[in-house]
Amino acid sequence: MSDTKIIRDGVIVADDWVLLPTGYDAAFPSGKLIVPLNIFVSRQAELTARTECTGVWMEGHDDLTPISNLIEGLPLIAIHFPKFTDGRGYSTAVLLRTRYSFKGELRATGEVLRDQLFYLRRVGFNAFAVRADKDIVDALKALTDFSESYQASTDQPAPLFRRRATHAPGSAA
Repeated sequence: MSDTKIIRDGVIVADDWVLLPTGYDAAFPSGKLIVPLNIFVSRQAELTARTECTGVWMEGHDDLTPISNLIEGLPLIAIHFPKFTDGRGYSTAVLLRTRYSFKGELRATGEVLRDQLFYLRRVGFNAFAVRADKDIVDALKALTDFSESYQASTDQPAPLFRRRATHAPGSAA
């Protein structure tokens, strides 16, 4: 197990997964692995034969089609954010949670900063590998920065005005 810490389900924990690099071409080590999408697809038979957990990591622009029939059974999907301004991973997260009904760990990696965590959780992320040069304890506080959300999202399907209307005096709730 590494000394790396992540935020998982609102708690700081040791990261028990090994993230393989994009050009990895050796034998797979033992333990829980997060494998780049291209390697996951090209070496799927090898990975299926492993007894340990295997997750996949992808970029926000990657097509989910090559793994669409496997998504439901994956324990972890990591989405890499190359820059904090790249929002494509948010859309991928929504697709995974809504269209593909992914129930496993959805982890944000790469340029993951405190200011993003609240919004990343709203679209379905439940784990965050905060940038190493940032304070993970401070980042954890971002999950409680706001007490209410106006917009609908994966964590709250009804927008605030609909939730208020349901609980208003005289409403048919």
